Amino acid sequence: MDYKNFQTFTAEQKGGILTVDINFGPVNVQGQEMLADLSSLCLRLERDRSVKVVVFESSNPGYWVCHYDTDLLKDMSTEAVPRNEVQLLDLQSVLERLSNVPQATIAKIEGFARGGGHEMALALDMRFAARGKAKFMQMEVGMGILPCGGGASRMARQAGLGKALEIILGARDWDADEAEKFGTINKALDADEIGAYVDALAERISKFPAESIAACKRAVYASIDLPIKEALKEEAYQLFQATSKTPAVKRFQYADDNGAQFDHNNQKNWEQMVMDIQEVN
Repeated sequence: MDYKNFQTFTAEQKGGILTVDINFGPVNVQGQEMLADLSSLCLRLERDRSVKVVVFESSNPGYWVCHYDTDLLKDMSTEAVPRNEVQLLDLQSVLERLSNVPQATIAKIEGFARGGGHEMALALDMRFAARGKAKFMQMEVGMGILPCGGGASRMARQAGLGKALEIILGARDWDADEAEKFGTINKALDADEIGAYVDALAERISKFPAESIAACKRAVYASIDLPIKEALKEEAYQLFQATSKTPAVKRFQYADDNGAQFDHNNQKNWEQMVMDIQEVN
């Protein structure tokens, strides 16, 4: 797959990992250009099983994605729209599509991620932030609106109701360590550690079958939205989607043949066994 001709970022594939490097203008503003690029990226990822992990980072010093383009917000309607006529906003639609790509998606945040930029991070599967560099904010309430790129909808799922409202209604900056406590990121890391940590995680995930990664994502996301019985059914459904497309049964046989189940040493070393078994096709 060709990952070229984007305006707001570059994308480079190495093995099963695609690195998206955001660098657009002075502050990585999230406007129509970035939404168009993200939509084009999603179209390609939806069709590409050679990419298993996508890492979003920025080479623009001080910024991951600053916020949604306020020039577009000035064009908003000032008329209340009836509930039965409401359509998804552009930012909501694009970020929901990004959330649903079959690859594992990771945000490596080493600068400001505010407003729509923070909402873009929330739409990804995992988020890691650098201490002393990353800053987060949802400023919308102070402007007279609300987070409208999925922030109000995804925040509570990450942080819980009380923390989500503190973040949204507080409209202040918070750093990487606070974000970890809030639950809006996976982990805060020192600036000299984040690169190696994210690289190692992406590399490990990229060794696993694409179909299994996609099935895991679908099952986990379903657990948020469905009652437990329906979520369990979805889990079972995704299991058979995976076994029909991956060498799962052969790998369990390999593990059994090599004493993985009953051997004490192998029980202690399943972390390595998981990687060794990727050679079985």
